[in-house]
Amino acid sequence: MIDLYAPRLVDKEEHFSAGHRACQGCGEALAIRLMCKALGKETVIVNATGCMEVISTMYPTTAWNLPWIHVAFPNAAAVGAGVEAGLKVLRRKGKIADRDVKTVCIGGDGGTFDIGLQALSGTMERGHDLLYVCFDNEAYMNTGIQRSGATPFGASTTTAPAGIASPGKNEWKKNLAAIIEAHNVSYVATACHSYPIDFMNKVKKARAVKGPTFIHCMAVCPTGWRVPSEDCIKMGRLAVETGVFPLYEMEEGKYRMTIKPDKLRPVEDYIKSQGRFRHLSADQIDGIQERVNLEYNKLLDKVENLHSWDELKG
Repeated sequence: MIDLYAPRLVDKEEHFSAGHRACQGCGEALAIRLMCKALGKETVIVNATGCMEVISTMYPTTAWNLPWIHVAFPNAAAVGAGVEAGLKVLRRKGKIADRDVKTVCIGGDGGTFDIGLQALSGTMERGHDLLYVCFDNEAYMNTGIQRSGATPFGASTTTAPAGIASPGKNEWKKNLAAIIEAHNVSYVATACHSYPIDFMNKVKKARAVKGPTFIHCMAVCPTGWRVPSEDCIKMGRLAVETGVFPLYEMEEGKYRMTIKPDKLRPVEDYIKSQGRFRHLSADQIDGIQERVNLEYNKLLDKVENLHSWDELKG
């Protein structure tokens, strides 16, 4: 396994406190903690409705040690754009100190892939100076494990249950990173809490960009995936090691793998560990393997053959 990033200094201060009400082994809560460490104090968090809002702010307590605002399911990016614009005006008028306060929008896959996509697209296209992080646990977990645009093919959910007529979800997972890349955003990356240094380095890099940036972070949900809570980190690593969820970044048009397995493990190693896939036949798993190989090779082709915007100018 090749890690192209050397570890950097990790903030010891906790900006997302322990004692919240997340499920045992919640990958999203861990990812939030890592993200906040990388962002630092000069940050405003805009949080779409979802698991993280519910578990972290049960009145009269909060797990957040950063300025934080809860907004509706579909409009984290829109409210974040308003916060960013408001801070800009206040600085220009001398109402607040002229310092680098980053607006960071967060949402789950439901609030990002589906319900919030319109607001996200508009915010990316307008060029607001903010970071959007999607914490993807591959279903609407907070409301009962319903399918989303991020739910993988073949997964059984409460609204796409596996049965005689269906293998679970019949559609392939939406490639949201590619959709955001099409907005000419200068920095887009994928990440996973199971690779904390890689994730935090990407957050730091995205924070430093002046303009819109996007990170798609896989966040393992033991409850919805039907895996033991102690396997949270293992499942994130298996997703990367099998090529199901490659870790890469796109910077100014140039693609780079940040974690690259020497050889991909069989997808079966990942699928067989999860109760949501236990109904799949060997033929169906073979079909998923073919699709993973196809998408992974398409990504490698981008890494090898696409040049940065500056290189194209030259």
